[in-house]
Amino acid sequence: MKRAFLIGAATVAAGLTAAAAVVGPELLAGYRFMDALDRYYAGYEANGGAWPQIQDSCALCHGVNGQPRDGQYAALAGQPAPYIEAQLHAFAQGRRHSAQMGPLAANLSDKQIKALADYFSRQAADTTEVPERGNALTQTGQATVAARGCIACHGENLSGGPLGPRIAGQGEGYLLDQLKAFKQGQRQDPTQAMNAMVSTLTDDELKATAHYLAGLAPAQAKATR
Repeated sequence: MKRAFLIGAATVAAGLTAAAAVVGPELLAGYRFMDALDRYYAGYEANGGAWPQIQDSCALCHGVNGQPRDGQYAALAGQPAPYIEAQLHAFAQGRRHSAQMGPLAANLSDKQIKALADYFSRQAADTTEVPERGNALTQTGQATVAARGCIACHGENLSGGPLGPRIAGQGEGYLLDQLKAFKQGQRQDPTQAMNAMVSTLTDDELKATAHYLAGLAPAQAKATR
C-alpha cells in the first residue's frame, strides 16, 4: 500500500513538473505582458491624464504623441504651446481654413484647447520623414532659409520660438502646402511677415525650402510654455 502511494505521488509530481515545463513559460510571459501593460498605462496617465484622453482623437492624422509618420500632416510634438493654442482658435473661428480641423476645433472648449496645447508642447519632437540629404535641392533650401533669416521667428535650430512654430523636421508635403498657402494668401500671418517673405520666393525655392527643413532634426522643447 505504502509502495503504491509513493509510486502514485511520484507520478503526480512528475506530471506537475511536466505541466510546469509546458505552462510555466506561458504564465511567465502572461505576467510580463500584464506588467508591461500596467507600466504603459501608468506612463500614459502620468503624461496626459486618465483615459480616455482628448489628444487620442488627434493621433489618426497627427500620430501618437503628435508625431506623425505621414509627411502631409503637421507634427504637433514639441511645438510651443502658445502657437498650438493660437492655431486651434484660428481654426475654430474660421481665420485658418481646413475642412477637417475647422469643425473639430469649433467643438473644443477653451479648457480643452489649453490642455491640448500643453500636452503636445511637452512631447519629444522628432523628424517626420528623412528626405535625401546633400543634394542640390537641400543646398538651395539651406541657402534660402539662411538668406530669409527664418531663425529670427522660428527660433534656434528652427525648432520653435515665441514668434513662430517648429518647422525643423516637419513633413515635406505639409511644409510645401503651408508655404504655398501663405504665398497665395490662403493662410494669413497676423503680422503679414510670412506672407511678405514667401511672396518673394519662386516655386523652385519653395520646394527646396520644404525639402531642406524636412530633413532637419528638431531640437527638444524650448521653455516657451
